[in-house]
Amino acid sequence: MTRRPTRWQESGFSANYGRRFAELIAAGEDVDGEARLADALLPRGARVLDAGAGMGRVAAALLRRGHDVLSIEPDKALVQQARETYPGLPIEERDILSLGSDDGLFDLVVCVGNVVLYLAEGTERAALAAMRDVLGENGRILVGFHLEGRPPNAREYAVAEFEADLSAVGLRVNLRAGSYELHPANDDYGVWILSRE
Repeated sequence: MTRRPTRWQESGFSANYGRRFAELIAAGEDVDGEARLADALLPRGARVLDAGAGMGRVAAALLRRGHDVLSIEPDKALVQQARETYPGLPIEERDILSLGSDDGLFDLVVCVGNVVLYLAEGTERAALAAMRDVLGENGRILVGFHLEGRPPNAREYAVAEFEADLSAVGLRVNLRAGSYELHPANDDYGVWILSRE
């Protein structure tokens, strides 16, 4: 079955994204905000899935902190960049909808950096359900995306619609914040910590 292209594929944003983060990392900028929060949610040596890993920066930071990390990213160019930037990073070229029982269970699924805004149209609930299905006992999902000032080709995903989709697939909101430093919820950026109902 042929899948419809994702909004990310339609955006043609891949090269700019990878280059921008490579420049930030080379300049010594702090790009670990998501990873610090993810790490704070976990015991040492936890099993983590980075779903929509991009060029691997979050996964690499979690790996350095001692976690067992699997990264998946459907963009071939970003997978290649991840392998070059972080040699040895466990990253597979595939998308969230490919997740299944063969992947095992995870203590945390990280899906940050607007990944949910770039899914193929109409696949949001399926992607959320796929992440839910690989959660271990007491497993959680960390999601974050722009509510305002979205990047090119990213969908608008209103808080009420997103949270209705969560409820429809059996996920509950444990916490909603406005940043990865857990500032109060706001209209600009959304960060959620989720678990199974």
